[in-house]
Amino acid sequence: MSTAAAYGVSAADGSFEKVTIERRDLGPHDVLIDIKYAGICHSDIHTARNEWGGGTKYPCVPGHEIAGIVAAVGSEVSGHRVGDRVGVGCMVDSCGECEPCRAGEQQYCQRGATMTYNTPVGEAVQPGGHTLGGYSTQVVVTDNFVVTIPEGIGLDAAAPLLCAGVTLFSPLRHWGAGPGKRVAIIGMGGLGHVGVKIAAALGAEVTVLSQSLSKQDDGKLFGAQHYYATADKQTFKDLRGHFDLIINTVSANLPLDDYLRLLRVDGTLVLLGLPEKPLSVQTFNLANGRRSLAGSMIGGIPQTQEMLNFCAEHGIGAEIEVISADQIDQAYDRVVASDVRYRFVIDTATM
Repeated sequence: MSTAAAYGVSAADGSFEKVTIERRDLGPHDVLIDIKYAGICHSDIHTARNEWGGGTKYPCVPGHEIAGIVAAVGSEVSGHRVGDRVGVGCMVDSCGECEPCRAGEQQYCQRGATMTYNTPVGEAVQPGGHTLGGYSTQVVVTDNFVVTIPEGIGLDAAAPLLCAGVTLFSPLRHWGAGPGKRVAIIGMGGLGHVGVKIAAALGAEVTVLSQSLSKQDDGKLFGAQHYYATADKQTFKDLRGHFDLIINTVSANLPLDDYLRLLRVDGTLVLLGLPEKPLSVQTFNLANGRRSLAGSMIGGIPQTQEMLNFCAEHGIGAEIEVISADQIDQAYDRVVASDVRYRFVIDTATM
């Protein structure tokens, strides 16, 4: 076993503290990564604060937006070499045998993917019995779950792409966003702003639907052609039957029927946000126009690599604020208060 500096919490109401964690010995198919940057995702906050049904295992070291440099590789690793720029996203393993895994859709592993943190595993995989994430200086990951970060993206701006980027790229690709398609992004926060950039680079006509117009200038800068305030009731009249695809990035209980009526025939509303309470919808608004209501998670490992290559080609990175490790608690509070444009990234050199 080796040790690494990390920041973790020991209780739902606890503060982040510097801790020393153990990482497993390097196996033949493992990659040891010196973590340089770790993005802060809202899922980290929900988990650290035990807001998702009592499932958090403590001590908890969050972080699934990991960017770093390969420090060592196992004897059977051929795809990565010492010194490579690499990333790790939300998953670090899966069964590899079920139909989704064989199709490169490991996020839908029928046995359940091993997530980068807070997933029960054997002591040989992670001392302590559950995975510990990227708020640390090093991590050991199976080579098949390590992706290459192209030279065209800085490691700091690339880190949030390992979750936020692929979470938007996957549905945009799956539902065919591109030239001739009208795409709306609901919300322009940590997820939404990346979605605007990717949808625009794919060639779609992009509209932002945000509660207010406070980020309109940013939205246009990121590639949106149109920007509407959803607090204005006229928006839902003017845009009725307008979009081929709407992607909802917010976790609030929105009035879905209002948004479904904005879809054209055969249009789809895709939910990415995970509100705490169930959502309701009038089925007439689905039947009228043969509309679809769908959900989507992150992408699989092949698609994550495709996303990184695409972002490098088009000069896309997350808009970030780099913080030191001792600022994590304040960053969490600011994320909850929507006081960030648009993603916090921890500089692990400060650990």
